[in-house]
Amino acid sequence: MVYVRLESEWTDGDGVNHAAGETVDVDAATLAELQAAGIVTEVPKSGGGATTEWVGPTSTKP
Repeated sequence: MVYVRLESEWTDGDGVNHAAGETVDVDAATLAELQAAGIVTEVPKSGGGATTEWVGPTSTKP
């Protein structure tokens, strides 16, 4: 399963409507279909662009 953000509304195979901007888990086959249709963007596992560098107590970064 892959966690993706919908760029436009989508109705899944069970008939459930999902709004644009919603995030959903989909299997690889569904992901390929949604990508081909331009409906999804993949959500990074790190939480959307968060830095992976450690910010220590002497860092000037918040």
